[in-house]
Amino acid sequence: MTRADQQPLVTYELSEGIALIGLNRPEKRNAVSDRVIDALSAAIDRADREAKAGVLFGAGNHFCAGLDLAEHAERTPIEGIRNSRGWHAVFAKIEFGMIPWVSALHGAVVGGGLELAASTHIRVADKSAFFALPEGQRGIFVGGGGSVRIQRLMGTARMMDLMLTGRSLNAEEGERVNLVQYVVETGEARAKAVELAKKAASNAELSNYAVIHALPRIHDMAREDGLFTESFVASFTTTTDEAKERLRAFLEKRAAKVHNPNGGNA
Repeated sequence: MTRADQQPLVTYELSEGIALIGLNRPEKRNAVSDRVIDALSAAIDRADREAKAGVLFGAGNHFCAGLDLAEHAERTPIEGIRNSRGWHAVFAKIEFGMIPWVSALHGAVVGGGLELAASTHIRVADKSAFFALPEGQRGIFVGGGGSVRIQRLMGTARMMDLMLTGRSLNAEEGERVNLVQYVVETGEARAKAVELAKKAASNAELSNYAVIHALPRIHDMAREDGLFTESFVASFTTTTDEAKERLRAFLEKRAAKVHNPNGGNA
């Protein structure tokens, strides 16, 4: 019996409304193969149907070391295009799906692994995490959406530096260049990611949908187009019964106040 017959390439668990999806090729540093992409796609579809938020993590010592180069080496140009567009389609299910996604990052977050992480909405790294884009050294180019998503996170100059020099960034450097929003102690990324996912899951469903769909689109619009779109999204979200009840709860002082990180509430 082969390993594939014994263990799934992608694991799935639903806990308290949170979908926990794990890359499960630890012996390959969770390198992404065609079969992994297919399994990940199915897991994301399931999470969209039954979860309120999702957490993406990697089994073993690494989040994801990127593309499985053994599959990539002999592809023709058209096969490479088909493969790249397949990654785009699956990662778009995360970025523009029905629920917020939080990635828990540790060890290698490299190449396609960083592209996958960049498709999530919140990224948490523990102190073992490191980030790199070694495609130039492999004679290839990013193909999983990195030239769009990663470039928008860290900027063109920083991404160009990583790709041209092959250097790696540690967790603190990753936070400094906006690849991640949180850095935690080694081994604590998944717990923090679940904590954040639960917070997101407690929001109004339509508000979450508006945040993950409207914000990136408004970012790409001209200023006045963005403001115009914002007015419609803001107005529409307040029309639901859930929004009306949440607003009443706030006005009647039944809702929690905004936490002041300096102490007390606002």
